[in-house]
Amino acid sequence: MIDFYTWSTPNGRKISIMLEETELPYRTIPVDIANGEQFQPAFLALNPNGRIPVIVDGDAAGGPYAVIESGAILIYLAEKAGRFLPRDVRARSDVLQWLMFQMGGLGPMLGQAGFFLTQAPERIPYAIERYVRESIRLLGVLNTRLAGRDFLGGDYSIADMATYPWVAAAWERGGADTKAAMPNLGRWLAHVGERPAVRRGMTVPLDRASAA
Repeated sequence: MIDFYTWSTPNGRKISIMLEETELPYRTIPVDIANGEQFQPAFLALNPNGRIPVIVDGDAAGGPYAVIESGAILIYLAEKAGRFLPRDVRARSDVLQWLMFQMGGLGPMLGQAGFFLTQAPERIPYAIERYVRESIRLLGVLNTRLAGRDFLGGDYSIADMATYPWVAAAWERGGADTKAAMPNLGRWLAHVGERPAVRRGMTVPLDRASAA
């Protein structure tokens, strides 16, 4: 059994989608980051960086094994399940390149744009313009990549799972002109979003009140 520590964020939902796709048995343990639960000693013992998601694989060889960082978790689960990460060197590299694109660029920029647009205690026009402009540029890179392709790295893979929750969140905030300029990305978003495992993964974790 895998213990899955998470909250309702794009980084958390990458992993819930992967767990649903692979059908590996898991137990969800919500970590309410709005209330600072990620900084409790028990959680910091798993991840000293105080960030979700974290998994603890209770079936790992040698005993329970904790994995932090969403990209590393996706790779670990792909290798454990033998799915969604090719073994062929070139095909594997294609997937990992676009996984790293999400980890190093798309996620951080969209996260900063969302923060300065909706959460910052004061409105800072320069920061908003900087991060929104870069976010749109990166979404455009994805749109270009998806021209003539169904998925980012060849077949459906952990690169798509990592990217989907971030793009889905940004798409809700995006303007009609931006969406119209990125038809390939919109097509990919709808296609991936139709997968039953993606739909299930996007609901994890359930709100505590509704789950009680």
